[in-house]
Amino acid sequence: MDSLSLRPVIQDNWRAALRLAVHPTQQRFVAGSRPIAAIALAKAYIRPGGLLWEPYAMYAGDEMVGFVALAYEPDSVACYWIYHFFIDHAQQGKGYGKAGLQALVAMVRARHPRCQEIKLTVHPENHRAHALYRTVGFQATGDMQEGEPVFSLRIGGY
Repeated sequence: MDSLSLRPVIQDNWRAALRLAVHPTQQRFVAGSRPIAAIALAKAYIRPGGLLWEPYAMYAGDEMVGFVALAYEPDSVACYWIYHFFIDHAQQGKGYGKAGLQALVAMVRARHPRCQEIKLTVHPENHRAHALYRTVGFQATGDMQEGEPVFSLRIGGY
């Protein structure tokens, strides 16, 4: 596997991000609309919940293989959320999901030193995602958000 990196979705790569897609049977796990990245890009402009939204493309070498959005309240300790995390259907099964999550966690640690916790929600039937998140250290909190269980990763001391 090529090393995986995160790059902001900007003027040079937003169209390529719109071409990324999951298998049709996985669409309901990631977003209600297509293209998935379009939803996250709109949220970066609209800022629902008053959060800052930062969309990132995942690259294996020079090839875009996935997408993720980080939504957060600046300078908070526990208001950091992962949304719309997915690997393109043609790139699945190559370890990019785990590498992408690890890269995102490392980036949050480096850029947001006050952050002590990262959260995400996952569709209750997306068992592969549940397992993936657990391998990176996320744990179910017991809370629900819009019908989905909340997972949390503590990255700093409480």
